[in-house]
Amino acid sequence: MTRLPEGIEVLFMAGLGPVTTNAKESERLYKDLLRLPLETIDGYEGYLHSQRIPGIKYFAVWPLNKVALSCFGTEEWPDTLPAPQAWLEIEVADMHSATDILEREGYTLLTRLQEEPWGQTVTRFLSPEGLIMAVTNTPDLRDSPEKE
Repeated sequence: MTRLPEGIEVLFMAGLGPVTTNAKESERLYKDLLRLPLETIDGYEGYLHSQRIPGIKYFAVWPLNKVALSCFGTEEWPDTLPAPQAWLEIEVADMHSATDILEREGYTLLTRLQEEPWGQTVTRFLSPEGLIMAVTNTPDLRDSPEKE
C-alpha cells in the first residue's frame, strides 16, 4: 500500500506573478498596456506589485536578480538550477508543519522560515515545473479581504 504524504492546510493563494529578466518590457505589458494598478517600491528597481487586482490578493512582476537575492543573498541565479518563469505563494495555517512536510517529501528548500522585513515568513522551493514556490504566513494578507 502506498503511503500518502501528510497534508498541508492551505488557507488561500497568497500571490503570483511572472519572473522577469527584462523589467522594462514587463512594465510595458503589465502596467502600460494591461493597465494593472502596479506600484513600485523605493530601492527595489524593476519590482512592480499590487494588492488591488480583483480576484487575487497580491500580484507582482519580480525581477530574477531580486528572486536570487531573496533566495541566495546574491543577485545571480545559480547556473545549477533552472531559472523560474513565475512565482506562486500559498498561505498556510502552520508554517513549521508545512516546511517540515516539504523537507520530508524531498523538496530542496531555497529559504527556510525566512522572516522578511514586511512581516512575512516564507519557505521557498522550486516546483517540478520550475516555478519559484513558497508556503507563507503573511499577516497583512490575512487581515485584508480580497478585492472583488
